[in-house]
Order: sequence, then structure tokens, then C-alpha cells
Amino acid sequence: MTGSSATPRPPEPAQGTTSSVAPATGRDDDPTTVGVLDTAEAGAGGVSLAPENPVSTPPTVEGMPGGATPFGRIPVTEVRPLVEGGSLPAKSVEGEEFVVAARVFREGHDAVNATAVLTGPDGREHHFPMHPDNPGLSWWSATVVADSPGWWTYRVEGWSDPYATWLHDAEIKIGAGIDEELMCAEGVTVLERLRTAVAGQGADTTAVDEGLTALRDTSRPAAARFAVAASDDLRGLAALLPLREFVSPTREFTLLVERERALFGAWYEMFPRSEGARKDDETGEWVSGTFRSAAMRLPAIADMGFDVVYLTPIHPIGTTARKGRNNSLVSEPGDPGSPYAIGSPDGGHDALHPDLGTFEDFDHFVAQAQENGLEVALDIALQASPDHPWVQTHPELFTTRADGTIAYAENPPKKYQDIYPLNFDNDPAGAYAEVRRVIQVWLDHGVRIFRVDNPHTKPVAFWQWLIADVAKEHPETIWLSEAFTKPAMMHALAKAGFQQSYTYYAWRNARWELEEYGRELAGEPAAYMRPSFWPTTHDILTPYMQYGGPTAWKLRAAVAATMAPTYGIYAGYELMEDVARPGAEEQIDNEKYEYKDRQWYLYEPGGPLEGQSLAWYLKRLNDIRGWHPALRWLRNLTFHSADDENVLVYSKSRVVDPSTGERDTVLVVANLDPHATRETWVHLDLEAMGMATWSTFDAHDHVTNQTWEWQQDNYVRLGPDTEPVHIIHVRSH
Repeated sequence: MTGSSATPRPPEPAQGTTSSVAPATGRDDDPTTVGVLDTAEAGAGGVSLAPENPVSTPPTVEGMPGGATPFGRIPVTEVRPLVEGGSLPAKSVEGEEFVVAARVFREGHDAVNATAVLTGPDGREHHFPMHPDNPGLSWWSATVVADSPGWWTYRVEGWSDPYATWLHDAEIKIGAGIDEELMCAEGVTVLERLRTAVAGQGADTTAVDEGLTALRDTSRPAAARFAVAASDDLRGLAALLPLREFVSPTREFTLLVERERALFGAWYEMFPRSEGARKDDETGEWVSGTFRSAAMRLPAIADMGFDVVYLTPIHPIGTTARKGRNNSLVSEPGDPGSPYAIGSPDGGHDALHPDLGTFEDFDHFVAQAQENGLEVALDIALQASPDHPWVQTHPELFTTRADGTIAYAENPPKKYQDIYPLNFDNDPAGAYAEVRRVIQVWLDHGVRIFRVDNPHTKPVAFWQWLIADVAKEHPETIWLSEAFTKPAMMHALAKAGFQQSYTYYAWRNARWELEEYGRELAGEPAAYMRPSFWPTTHDILTPYMQYGGPTAWKLRAAVAATMAPTYGIYAGYELMEDVARPGAEEQIDNEKYEYKDRQWYLYEPGGPLEGQSLAWYLKRLNDIRGWHPALRWLRNLTFHSADDENVLVYSKSRVVDPSTGERDTVLVVANLDPHATRETWVHLDLEAMGMATWSTFDAHDHVTNQTWEWQQDNYVRLGPDTEPVHIIHVRSH
């Protein structure tokens, strides 16, 4: 049973890796026009600008070593974010705020200013005034946002600010009684130019006119005239519609803006063969679940609030060297084998396991998922069983050893005789094309999310090409990298195009580890790498989860769901399956090697095991995520302090109504010790949450539904005999 689709054009054999991003180009603006902000063209939080006066186009300098680009008239350096020097795109999702920063300075003492400019796919520019973060170090920044998916660009423009320069000089000299009339006369010259600029934008010039009238009135003291020309109204107008000279733009840097699911989502992993699996009463043999029976589980998954249902591989499984229960080297009759040993005479990566059903059944599953508000993510494991059709039809996809045998997977001393890794170097064009053909099969059947198994064992160049090629027709496609490996490779895969990445969250348990890791992930890497937090997977069951009891399972899910915008759980998390296979950090009777009938109905209301499932808690977490826009972002993560080193405190805050400044703020306080109840004081950075340091607020705990009045310092008691985590909605008075 194989799917069909047109074979996409493979890359040229000698192509190597090239970025899918078109080279950035500079600007060549008209240097003779006056530039002001066009408020009528406002969008995405910024405003558009008319052509500038004068624009400083960097001169061509003959013989500069290495073809270096000359500085602009107003130097702009160290732009951030910048991925691989700007050769690869930075990333955001629609509506996500992020910071653009740069060093902006000039010679002498005249005032400089800066603007961040985002250009959308439609060519429309969105201008965001920058502000000085550290004048002594010349750092400027602006919070920017792109409001629609697609390929954008961004740049930073440094410029001379004549009005600010005059304000500074006039305030000093007039205040000291020096050159008072001269400073007023120079002010008239600057304000006349500013008035022309403001009027050209159709804006109200009243404040400028009042300033001009005052400066020209020689019957009044210079200080009084200056006060009118330096009024708050005039300063505000000049900030909104500035008079800009010597505008010096950096080159354009690429920004890929994607749909929100690329950053925010709750995943639920399942083995479809287990959903509906049962033992035959007469034979005692297992009967596999199917897509139809697995679809019956979808309403419960959706009711818990998950967004994505992730299926482990659904392809035919080989029999050669098939692994038995608990990863044993010998399989018994009836053992289904690992779904990661892909390929049999029934087909390969473009086929379905016969026990699961037909493509019609799979399409039914996808349709049922969509009806329940779920997206389907498919596991892509680019490896093959010795029985895979590729072994005969595409032997060049594998590595042949000196003795003529095909190399199987190894992680010495471990050997995986049931899996042949792919080789992308024997015939790169052929390998690229064949995998691209397989991906198209699943795209044609409605899959738009792929979880990729061990991508770090394949060339980064291949992933960069594949993800970009798929995005040509399906830019909404999302790729999750399952690469537990060296940070350099994990970051490279994200830069190459993976929208999301598994992380080391499962092994970060202490407060200092989580704070350090959270700051890292929400920092510079957030421009290209989006973390996905998983407390457990079908391969991972840490000692913390084995021995922490129900408190640990609540705690780790709560932190995952609130610290990272994307998190996931593996089916059975609700049941706290905490028994490990001896000597391994994975579940005993691992579902990778056998069927598992969890009999969910036993845990439903009225069932004999009612109250022994965490389904209600997961639903609560996902409800909280749905209520709070602040939890949909990563870069807004702020850590606070507590006297007890076992208590983790962090918040996320987001302005939800720019017109009023209304904020959505969530504060999380978690006792990381699953074995003991702890009492301590927490100390909050209220300014980071948009409040004054002396403020009080209503702290409404979504977990217990209690509300307290909190302030900067607060007492908490958390642990097994209460709840391990407060998830607090901050309600300002």
C-alpha cells in the first residue's frame, strides 16, 4: 500500500548546500527629498516612512581589503538578532514581539537616533523608533512585531537628529545666558524644516507653529521662548514624525515569519497500534489497533486541550533481526517489532502497516483529528529495516562495508542489526529526491507537521534543502527536531530550518539548571531555535520521574507547559507510568516493542480507577495556556527569586491592548522537591511585570482557584500535601 505523488525535482548533483534565502540588497534612496513618518500607513505596531533627506549611501571605496563594506555616514554596527552573520534568517511567528538592537553612534556631539525597519512580503515598510538602552555603550533597541507569515526583511537605520541636537545645545546655552538670540534663530531654522516634514504627512502642525511663533518673538525672554519650542507636545510630535538627516541603513537581513503553531502548541504522542489493541479471548494473541480505533481516542485528547496528535511511525515493520519485548535481541511469535525498523515486502516509508489499515483509513483519522481541532504530526525516521524495498531498489542509499554487507546502526557497544542508516553521500541528488518524494506522499494526505527522529545523524545541508523545498508549496509545514546531541548540532539544525527542537528539559531538575537553561533558550537562540519541553518520551524516563511520585508528574508537566510555549507528553503520562526497565531510563514493557492496552475507560468517571489519572490536571494546564496570551511566547520569560533553592519562580508578561497598556501576566511558583513540602519567601521583580515596586495585586491561583493579595515579597507553602505549583494570574489593582 503505497501513496503516490509527483516526484519533485532533485537538487543538482554538485550543488552542495546553499541557503534558500535570497541575498540581501542595500538601499539607494533619493537623497533630495524630506522624510517623515506616514501615520496613515501605520501597521504591525510601526509606521511607514516617506523617502529621507538626505540619505547617506555608503561610498564605494576602491581597494578595501576583502571587499569590506564601508561605514555609513552614521555608523551602525552589531545588529541583533543576526543568525550566522545574516546569511541565515532570523525567525518569529505572526504577532510575536522581539527586540532588534544595534550600536549607533557618530563623531562629535550632535544627537543621533535610530529606527528599526521591517519590510513585509508585500514590500510595505513598518518603522519602529529605537531608544537608547545604554548611551555610554551606544546600544539602541526597539521591540518590533511582524503581523503576517512570510519572508520579511529588517534593517537598522542610524540618523542624525537636528531637533534633538538643537534642544541639547539650546538648553545649555540659553540656560547659561550664552548666544541666546543665535540659538533661537537656529531653532527657527530647524523648526521650519520640521514643519515642512510634518505638514507633508498631513499631520497637525499646531505645536510646531507655536514653537516658531515663540522663537521669533524677540519681546519675550529667550528662556520662555525656548520652553515653548521644547514643549512636551512638540517633543512628542518630533519623536513620532522625526526630522532625519544622513540616514544610514544597514543591509537588509532576512526574517522568516511563520504561523503561531511553529512556536506555540501542546503535543500528545501515541502509538496508533496500541489504541484499540486487545488480546483475543480465544487465542490469547494480540490484535493490533487501527487508524479507525485510534481515531476514537481523539475526542479525549482534544478534551484535554492538546493541539497536536503525534503518531510514531506507521509504516510496515521488518522481520529481519526484529527486536523482542524490552529491546531483547530475540523476538517471540506475535511480537510486533519496533516501528522504527521501517520497511518490509509490504512497503517502506511511503506505505502503511497493513494492520493499521488503508490510506482511506488514514485519511479518516486525519479528518477526525481536524474535526476535533487537532493537527496530525507524523514521525519521520530516515532509516530502514533490512527488509525495506530500498535495499533492493536503491542500494546506493546505504553504506556497503568491505565485506559486501550493508552497515547497520551502531552506538558501540550497542548494535542495532534491525536498522540500516541512510547514506546521503553516495548519490546526493538521488537520496534527496527519494526522501522528498516520500514527504510529498504525506503532504498529499494532509500532514503538515513532521517530527524527525535523529536528524543529527543526517547532513545538515540535506535538511536545509528539504525544509526549504517543501516550504515552496507548503510554507505552513512545521518540522520538530528530535536531536539529543551536542548543542552545536542542535543549533545548526534550527538555523537550517527546523521550526522546533527537543531539549534537555527532561534532565534539568534543579533550580539553577532550569534558570540557566531558560535564560539561554529565551535569549539569543530564540531568534532561530524554538524549544519543545517533554517531561518523558517513549525513550526517556528519568530517575526524577521514576521516584518522584505523583507530585513529580504534576510538577514537570506544569513547568513544561508554562515555561516553554510548546510542550508535549507521551501517552500514559496521565497514568504516571513510572516503572523503568532495569538498567535503562525508559519504561519497562516499552511500547516500542509491544502493544499496550491502557483501558482508558477504567479511569473515566464512574470507573474503578477514577481519580488515578492526571487527565484532569493536563486539561487544566492546557486551559490555562488557552486563557493566557503571555504563555504563547518564549522571549518574555523572567526569573524571580526565592529564599529556598528548591523553589523556582518565573513569570511571563505581555501587553494585550496597546491602546490601554493592559497586560496579561502569569506568575509560576514551583517546589522542585517532589518529596517534601517547603515553606519559603519569594521575591518578585514587579517592574518586570509592568508594576511599580510598591504595588500590590490579586494573585489568583488557577490550580487551587484561591486568590491572595500579594506584593513584592510573599510567603508560599508548596509540596505533596498541597500542590507543588502555583500558576498565578496577576490581577493588578
